[in-house]
Formats: sequence, structure tokens, C-alpha cells
Amino acid sequence: MRAQIVLWLSLAAIAAAQNAPVRKYPPVPRTADGKPDFTGVWQGGSNRIGSWEEANNGPGVGGATPVQRAAPPEKPPYQPWAAAKVLEFYNRRGIDDPEARCAAPGVPRITTIGLFPMQILQTPQTIGMLYEVFHVFRVIPLNGKHPDDLEPSYMGDSVGHWEGDTLVVDVTGFNDKTWLGPVGSFHSEALHVVERYTRVDYNTIRYDVTMEDPEVFTKPWNTHSTIMLREGTRLREYECAENNADMDYYEKLLKNNDTGFLRK
Repeated sequence: MRAQIVLWLSLAAIAAAQNAPVRKYPPVPRTADGKPDFTGVWQGGSNRIGSWEEANNGPGVGGATPVQRAAPPEKPPYQPWAAAKVLEFYNRRGIDDPEARCAAPGVPRITTIGLFPMQILQTPQTIGMLYEVFHVFRVIPLNGKHPDDLEPSYMGDSVGHWEGDTLVVDVTGFNDKTWLGPVGSFHSEALHVVERYTRVDYNTIRYDVTMEDPEVFTKPWNTHSTIMLREGTRLREYECAENNADMDYYEKLLKNNDTGFLRK
């Protein structure tokens, strides 16, 4: 009897989901000069449609965005000596992660981290990107050029331009203190990143990234993901030193070179 009740409830839930009204969305908004309007609060590293709560606490509204990549993701093309260093970081279970030290994540990791919202502000001359995590921001001039007096930094220097409806952002001037994404994915100061933002529908920005680093890579590394609109969400205060309760613990682990507990 219990199994029949469970089956009936499951069928009822499926029927209700199928009969639920489909939420309709407007076309991609555009600015006065005809460019796609990226203004809003977004979540990188996600493909779920809906508000922050709908997308992160459930299946999302209508599930995932139809913008998908059929090809499997590329592996980082590290030179042999660099691949050995990545493996060393991996075997230490990521306790060397610069973010554990409250360092800015760098590009493109600041976007793909996915745990915190980002806000985009757009004018005809400038794109502003504000990130809740670590209070990081980027001011991206359009049709500009990198300054001649660049100093190596966590987030690098960004300049942008339009290629049709795609915002292309060129980033250089990095230090070597961040990871690019997966555990141990380090880089050198020779890193050069090109980001391509394409708003393919109301909810979705396709995010295509090419990373070049001749000091550690054998060829360019291409990654693809989506950035999802999160209406009704606002950026909140974030303080790494207060939120990160593991910093002292990480210090002890690094001092003793002890990662055994993580392998249990």
C-alpha cells in the first residue's frame, strides 16, 4: 500500500510539473546604440535558469539553459614539468589554494567560481564588473588599450571591444599568484587571457575563454561555460578573514606538510 501511495504521489508531481505554466522571457535587451545589454546581476559557473534561490536550492525554472557544449572540456595543456607541479598541488588536496589566503581569484576564475553573484554595469564607453567575493571589481574601457606602465596584479588589466554582439575582453599584466580554475592550475606572469561574452538569450551569457601562457602551456587553453541572470539578487558584504575559519588550520597543515587527514 505504501509503495502505491509513493507511486501515486510521484506521478502526481510529474503531472503537476508538466502542466505548470512555462515562464516566458523577453528577447535579449539592447542599449540605445543597439548593443546587447549585459546590465544585471549574474552567476557564473552555472547553467540553471531562475532566481538565485530557484537555481541554487532546486532544479531551477525549466531546468538548465539549452546552451550546451557537446565537446568534452579541454584539459589544461601544461608542459611536462608544469604538469608535475600541478600534480603536486593536487596531491596536497588543494590546501595551497591562493583563495584560502584571501587572495583575489584572478581571471577567469573570478567568473567561473560560481558561489557568489557578480554585477555588470554597462555604458557606451565602459563595462564595470563587480564581484561579491573579495570585493573585487574590474573597470573595462571599450576600444581602449593597455597602459604602458602595467604592474603585475591579481586581476590583470582589462580592455574590451565589440565583435558584433560579442563583448571581447583582453586581459594581461598578471602576477603568478592565482590559479586559473581546477586545483593547482597555476600560471606565470606571461599569462594572456581573452574572454568572449555573448548574451545568447534573456537568461544566458555564453562565456568563452582562451588562455595563453608560453612559459607553462604547450598551446592555448580554451574553456566554455555559461553565466546566468539572477533577477532579484543583490551583492552583499563579503569579508574573507571573517568567513574563512580554516586559515589558521591551513597554516598548521602547510607548516607540518600534513595532508593525510584529507585522504581518509
